[in-house]
Amino acid sequence: MRAPVLHGEMMRLRPIEARDADKLWESLHDPEGMRLTGTTATFTREQIDEWAATVAEQDGRYDWAITPGAVRDGELVSDELIGEIVLNDLDPGTRGANLRLQMLPDYRGRGYGREAIEEVLRFAFDGVPGDRGPRLHRVGLDVLSINPRAKALYASLGFVEEGRLREVYRDGETWADAIVMSVLEDEFRDHHR
Repeated sequence: MRAPVLHGEMMRLRPIEARDADKLWESLHDPEGMRLTGTTATFTREQIDEWAATVAEQDGRYDWAITPGAVRDGELVSDELIGEIVLNDLDPGTRGANLRLQMLPDYRGRGYGREAIEEVLRFAFDGVPGDRGPRLHRVGLDVLSINPRAKALYASLGFVEEGRLREVYRDGETWADAIVMSVLEDEFRDHHR
């Protein structure tokens, strides 16, 4: 399902494209990002190239490249991927989906992720002009207990903790919990009035 282009004040979201493979590959070699998201799968460069070239057309998901939104003389200063945000596991029956975000190291903690989440949730619940969007009721995610900064970000955006999956991710020699959080359409609207 091809994701629509979404705009915020400081960032722009566009569908993932083949040209994003280099940055996606780079994100898979970011030890801190991999640790904080609990990513343990390994991929070949060929798999990443194929994924970047085809993911925009896959059913049941929307995949966006987060890019800077700065404009000079009416043109984007850069259209390079600085992170990715995904709305996947779309279930039309329950009107639910999962949200996933990953920023490249130089762009963490600068507000791009917050704005990207807000725009994706707005699209998920209310659609955008010319695109009804999925009209979801619930968007969920899980965040690792070793990532309190991300948990605080999600909570500040209206996500509510629903529960905890104890010690489901390895963190070196120890274990980390997955904290399950979600936001419902009415909660999002009330939170963003």
